Amino acid sequence: MPPTQPKPARPGSAARKTSPSRPRASTQAASRLEPGGSAAAQNMTQRIVESITTAIVERRLMPGTKLAEQKIADIFKVSRTLVRQALNQLSRDRLVTLEPARGAFVAQPSVAEARQVFEVRQLLEAGMMRRLVAQITPAQVAELREHLKREQAAVQRTDVSGRTRLLADFHVVLARLLGNEVLAEMLQDLVSRSSLISLMYQSAHSAEHSFEEHVAIVDALEKRDARAAVRLLEDHLQNVERNLRLDPRVPDLEAALLPQD
Repeated sequence: MPPTQPKPARPGSAARKTSPSRPRASTQAASRLEPGGSAAAQNMTQRIVESITTAIVERRLMPGTKLAEQKIADIFKVSRTLVRQALNQLSRDRLVTLEPARGAFVAQPSVAEARQVFEVRQLLEAGMMRRLVAQITPAQVAELREHLKREQAAVQRTDVSGRTRLLADFHVVLARLLGNEVLAEMLQDLVSRSSLISLMYQSAHSAEHSFEEHVAIVDALEKRDARAAVRLLEDHLQNVERNLRLDPRVPDLEAALLPQD
């Protein structure tokens, strides 16, 4: 039986194969990244997540701010489906609240949640510090010193967003020095939630004081003084929490109106 001969190509079929899969539209909507499971779509979703997270950490998005899907889609030139995916992820991370028929909002943590976040950080970071003291290298100490220089520069030039990010990142850098990316990601989530809590409950937070406490922690790490390093870290987190107004008192009218001696 003779071999089957390939069918001749139909006229114009080659042209169709080499031409774009869909015509280029002139409208803005056509330039948007379409939803789907592609790497490009996933990267864009993550970019939106990181942009919103950074804006929260740097205090550019306040608790309760409405996150309009269409507005975000216009900013990033993507479909609303990708924006919705990003907001869903942020909701799982407790940075965004999704309300039926109302949309997405930057979360407003309760006092109870604020206390729980700092309690978890105390437990997690104390254990992390004990591990780090035992294995930190001179090169890693030098890396921390470089981070402290950037913190100091941001504090001195009153760069509010920069210093907020760097002071928070200090704790994530400590976690990454252990080589445990899961721990670093967990701590990144907690630090982001702490920044959101600070936006709501912080009183007169002293960035300079936090920087000085970071310096003391690195000094203890360099000396491999585990007891001092853990104590300094715990004191630092307690000071941050203490600066939050988690127990607002109803002022006494007489004490409020009469001058204090």
